[in-house]
Amino acid sequence: MNIESLFLRGLFGASVLVCGLTLAAMVTASPASAGITTNHTVAAATVALSAADAGNAG
Repeated sequence: MNIESLFLRGLFGASVLVCGLTLAAMVTASPASAGITTNHTVAAATVALSAADAGNAG
């Protein structure tokens, strides 16, 4: 087996590993909004600030 074949086999293995880790991260990820909206004061403050900015824009 020549050096090019070994290099391509290693590159293929590394790419499969990266793709597998990426897929696993996407499947097991939880939405960021789920942790933020458990405390409704954050959402209410964001809405209040958005309304105040809309009034000042015009």
